[in-house]
Amino acid sequence: MKVYSDTSTVGGCFDEEFAEWSNALFEEFKIGKKLLVLSDLTLQELEPAPQEVKDKLSEVPKKYQIAIGIIDQAFQLAETYINEGALTMKSFNDALHIALATIYNADVLASWNFKHIVNLNRIRLYNSINLKLGYRMIEIRTPREILEMPDNGEE
Repeated sequence: MKVYSDTSTVGGCFDEEFAEWSNALFEEFKIGKKLLVLSDLTLQELEPAPQEVKDKLSEVPKKYQIAIGIIDQAFQLAETYINEGALTMKSFNDALHIALATIYNADVLASWNFKHIVNLNRIRLYNSINLKLGYRMIEIRTPREILEMPDNGEE
């Protein structure tokens, strides 16, 4: 499974409220159970972060990372999200994260941003725009929802 991780997922490893699930997701990245889709945008947003947050990414072996760049097609899709009212220009980077995850065919986008990204009404808008433009729908979930659940013997 290819998991596009935005900045909040990485920072969540050091946030009391989200650390348990962000770190568990990174454990799955480290062993290759899931692949970390890492965009240039996420790296740019992490520039001012504390060193320990930036270092978190280096714990994931390169063979389990998929590096993606910011392309014009993603800018255009992000602008469409804004023009269609899914977000405002102030949230352009959030729109760009969603566009990148969509265009690079991530299986899911992981985020703790409940206002702009992990928000049911907005997700419906993003996906209606995606479908209208010929893209597939994008799954957007918190790291907690993406983690593999241990088999508890129930069917």
